[in-house]
Amino acid sequence: MRVSLSAPVVADDGLTLPQPYLLFLGDTTEAGFAKTALGLVDWAGDRCVGELAVDGCTVTTGLPLMSPAEARAAGARSLVIGVANQGGVIGDRWIAPLVEAMEAGLDLISGLHQRLGSVPALADAARRTGRRLIDIRTPPSAIPIATGRKRGGKRLLTVGTDCALGKKYTALALHRAFVARGADADFRATGQTGIMIAGGGIPMDAVVSDFEAGAAEMLSPDAAPGHWDVIEGQGSIYHPAYAAVSLGLLHGSQPDVFVVCHDPGRTMVLGLSGYALPSVEDVIDLTIRLGGRTNPAIRCGGVSFNTGRYAEDEAEALMAAERDRLGLPVADPIRGGAAFDALVANCLA
Repeated sequence: MRVSLSAPVVADDGLTLPQPYLLFLGDTTEAGFAKTALGLVDWAGDRCVGELAVDGCTVTTGLPLMSPAEARAAGARSLVIGVANQGGVIGDRWIAPLVEAMEAGLDLISGLHQRLGSVPALADAARRTGRRLIDIRTPPSAIPIATGRKRGGKRLLTVGTDCALGKKYTALALHRAFVARGADADFRATGQTGIMIAGGGIPMDAVVSDFEAGAAEMLSPDAAPGHWDVIEGQGSIYHPAYAAVSLGLLHGSQPDVFVVCHDPGRTMVLGLSGYALPSVEDVIDLTIRLGGRTNPAIRCGGVSFNTGRYAEDEAEALMAAERDRLGLPVADPIRGGAAFDALVANCLA
C-alpha cells in the first residue's frame, strides 16, 4: 500500500530511496526491535525482495532468506537495516554483512541514531565500492520554536501505553480508512519506518528537545477546514526514556482526536522490565490533560488493540469487554471488521 504525504519536508533532503529493498534483521531476538523490517513488509511489501540476518537472529519477516548477491540478482538496489534497537546503534556483528552488501552492489539505508559513516569499515567500503550510505534519521534544518498557534484543519494523533505496539500501523490503517470514506487526509510520518513507507516526514526522536513541538507544527501545517492529518505517534508520555518526544509531539500536533494504542498481552515496558505499563484509562486521562494545553477541545476517539498473539474469538471477547468497560470503540486495525469501522466513525464524528 502506498500512502500520501505532502508535508513540506522529506526524509533526507529530497533523496529518492533506492528500491527494492533487502531487509537486514541483524541478530534480533525480539520482534518489537524489528519493527522497521516488519512494518516495511506489511505496508510496502511490493518494495521488499528478501531478508538477511546473522547467527542468533530469531525474528523473521517471512520473506525469502537471501545473500546480498542473491538479492541484487533479484533486483534489490539497497539494504535497509530493519532493526530499531535501544539506543539505535550498529552492532559489531553486523559490519561484515553490511560490507558484503555494498560489495554486492547495494546501497545501505539506516534509520538508526548512529550514522553509517561513523563506522570506519562502512565508510571505507562505501568509498571503495562507490555505494551510498543513507541515514534516514536526519531532521530538516531550521526547525522553528513552537508558537502554540491554533492551525486550520483537523488532526488525529496515535498515542501509546508503550513503544513498539502499533501506533504506526494504527495511523496507517486509519489514514487508509479515512481516504476510503472520502475524507481529504494525509499520513504524517514521525519515525524511521513511517518515513521509509511514506517517502517523507520528520524523525521526531532526532530533533533537539526545544524544537520538538515546533517540528510537529512544521510537519502538520495549516490546512483546509475539512482536511485531516493522521499523525504517527512516538513512544509514550508514560515512558521513562521516551516521554519527552511523546509530549513535544502531542503539544505541537495539537490533535483534535487521539487514539490510544495498547498491547493487552504486555504488562511491562518493552526493554525496561522494572516498569509496569500504565492503564489505557491513565493514558487517556493524561493525554487529555497535557494535550488540552494546546488544544482544549482534544478528545479520545477510541482504543487500538494489538491482538496478534490472540486467537480470533479471544481477541473479539477481549475487545468487547474493553468497549463495555471504557465506553469507547475498541478495535484491532489489522483485524478490521465492524469494530474498526466503529472506531473510524467515532474519530471522524
